[in-house]
Amino acid sequence: MPLSYSGGFLEAAAVVGDYEAAGLDVVFVPEAWSFDAVSQLGYLAARTTTLQLAAGILNVYSRTPALLAMTAAGLDAVSDGRFVLGLGASGPQVVEGWHGVPYTAPLARTREVVDVCRQVWRREPLEHDGPHVQVPLRPERGGSGLGRRLTLINRPVRDRIPLMLAALGPRNVALAAELFEAWEPIFYLPERAADAFGGPLAEGTARRDPALGPLDVVADTHLLVTEDPDEAERALRRVRRHLALYIGGMGARGRNFYNDLAVRYGFADGARQVQEAYLGGRPQEAAAALPEELVRGVSLVGPRGFVAERVAAFAEAGATTLNATPLGEDHARRLGSLTVLRGITG
Repeated sequence: MPLSYSGGFLEAAAVVGDYEAAGLDVVFVPEAWSFDAVSQLGYLAARTTTLQLAAGILNVYSRTPALLAMTAAGLDAVSDGRFVLGLGASGPQVVEGWHGVPYTAPLARTREVVDVCRQVWRREPLEHDGPHVQVPLRPERGGSGLGRRLTLINRPVRDRIPLMLAALGPRNVALAAELFEAWEPIFYLPERAADAFGGPLAEGTARRDPALGPLDVVADTHLLVTEDPDEAERALRRVRRHLALYIGGMGARGRNFYNDLAVRYGFADGARQVQEAYLGGRPQEAAAALPEELVRGVSLVGPRGFVAERVAAFAEAGATTLNATPLGEDHARRLGSLTVLRGITG
């Protein structure tokens, strides 16, 4: 399950132990332009014992590649080998608008970050000469000439910390299948996943090192197991608002990756209406314009039998991990839905 980047972290962290006891496998801590994820992950490492702890996600621009590697090694150490480094390119709205650095060459930079991280974790003297990352920094790139090839002082708990890439665009998805242990697609619609992602996944898998093992497909979803149709409808309204925010408002016209995904799923008209309404200051109209097939298809909301059918559909489409946001109206309902899902998935 993910934690909310806009909620109260300490309140959420206080009940993570309940989810761990109920069988939760991994908790994802987002960052966006909220509190940093790293401090929160360290806090959770001290309060949990079996949960995997994933950054979901750190962008590849606002920290140097070596700092990303050091941070991951540190979190893996304090959690005794339970950390997953989730990375993503984010977008220009955040990278340039919040961090003030140019949003350039996201694929190439991500590839270079992976190389640096894995060198650091293997405790090799660090050296990378790429178009976007150079260490040690040479004089012709603005360095003093005094930089040294350094090796991580501490010995990491693992020399290969799992890497996850949040990716939606075809070339980014191919990169995830080629280089990463895991791939996180948002708004995963099983019935349309092959059309949207199948080609890029096959392309990247053809270049994949077998030593990486099978790609873990971490599909985001929302969860509520309920026999009450009114409660289900309230939950689906929350799903609609969430989808509308991303498809309509997370990006400019012509530069919204989530809107592009809705188009690739076959909902071009709906995606256009959602964006026009949201950017026009009408978020409720944007939520109402979302196709019912998309809203219900990307979520796990309804009676146990229906949820079990949808879980099977996710698995059939290639999802191997469900990153499920519980939607119950109190902690007991949210925990109960997780317990049911744990029983469904075994």
